[in-house]
Amino acid sequence: MALTDFDGLLQAAGTQPEPQRLLFVFVRAELPESPTADQHARHARREGGTLGPVLCVDKLPTEVASFHALQVESADTGMEWDLVFVAALDGRAGVAPSSDEAAQPLRLMVNAINDGQVTRFAAFDRDGEPVQFY
Repeated sequence: MALTDFDGLLQAAGTQPEPQRLLFVFVRAELPESPTADQHARHARREGGTLGPVLCVDKLPTEVASFHALQVESADTGMEWDLVFVAALDGRAGVAPSSDEAAQPLRLMVNAINDGQVTRFAAFDRDGEPVQFY
C-alpha cells in the first residue's frame, strides 16, 4: 500500500483486522565520522548524511490525533529531528499490544535504522510528507 500522507497511515492502522500499536523512531540526519567535502555539501543541501535515532515512542493509533499533534508532542522533548520512521505491531485476539510488548520490537527497529535497513518502515519528513528510500 502506498502512503500519500500520515493521516492515511493512521486510517490504515485503524482498519486492520487486529488492533495495532504504532512504533515511532525519530532520527536526525548527521554527518558521518570524518566527512568528505562532498558529504558536507550534500548534507548542507539536506541530501545526505547518516540517520541517527534520537527519540522513540510507541502509541495506539487513537493516541495520535494527527501528524501535527505528534510534532507538538515531540517538540516538548527538546530533541531535534529530521525524519520519523513508523511501523505497526499487530495485536492478538482483539487486544492491542502493550507498551511492554512493544519495547523489544522498538529496539529492533532502532537497530535496523542504525544498520541502514530503513525501506521496510514508513518514513515522514518534518512536514508529514512521505519519504521514499531506494
